[in-house]
Amino acid sequence: MNYLCPICQRTLSLIDRTWCCEANHRFDCAKEGYVNLLPVQKKRSKDPGDNKEMMFARREFLNKGYYEAMSDRVNALALEFASEARNGLDIGCGEGYYTHRLQQAMNKAEAFSLSGLDISKSALKYAAKRYPDIQFCVASSFEMPFAEQSFDFMLRIYAPSQDAELRRVAKPGAILITVSAGPQHHFALKQVIYDQPRPNPEVDSQIAGFERLHSERLTQSMTISDSADIGHFLAMTPYNWKFTDAQRAMLTSKPLSCELDFKLEVFRVC
Repeated sequence: MNYLCPICQRTLSLIDRTWCCEANHRFDCAKEGYVNLLPVQKKRSKDPGDNKEMMFARREFLNKGYYEAMSDRVNALALEFASEARNGLDIGCGEGYYTHRLQQAMNKAEAFSLSGLDISKSALKYAAKRYPDIQFCVASSFEMPFAEQSFDFMLRIYAPSQDAELRRVAKPGAILITVSAGPQHHFALKQVIYDQPRPNPEVDSQIAGFERLHSERLTQSMTISDSADIGHFLAMTPYNWKFTDAQRAMLTSKPLSCELDFKLEVFRVC
């Protein structure tokens, strides 16, 4: 991977364990293997992204396989629409669960290089340590430290991004797969929090510079029996801070059934 310097946009070269540009801006690789390409002056907080507690909860939950069906479907779509891709990027990769599974699936067909980007240093410490064969960098999805036309495949699960930046780093004909929340996603949690819960709005997805090739919803009912797993599930959702102590205790005291409703879409650079 040839990164761009986030300060001057010159090409970075790896010397020993330090990425350097011609202007002598230097970025050391962490002991876990990732590189932090988010300069202090571009941070909006001291530790942006998911904190250690949220990262740990998501890691423990995903490792139990509760979202495995969605991950499998993403991988199947990648093999269907991007079987010839060689350089991929997982935008907002978090602790690397989907990244690793995608790389495994794509490498069964042809050699496939996958990189992961996330703004959370806590998440990438774990990802880089567990998946050393994937290159990870701390960076913003709104200012990605990559040259134009770097990738022929990209994955974006829930992560925010900017259309122009997606288009900039995509090669001609590149495939982008996105996952977002469908109308009924986690509706059981909304019923606990809100007096009048409403489904998530259905949005006609459009990404400037891309054409949509495919759209589908993957729905299932998830039941979690283990109280620790329920706690991790609650902690990783965007509703975590809305639960009262009483509501949290009630939800973890018995098996929890909850709707999963994923919207999966496939786009191609046009």
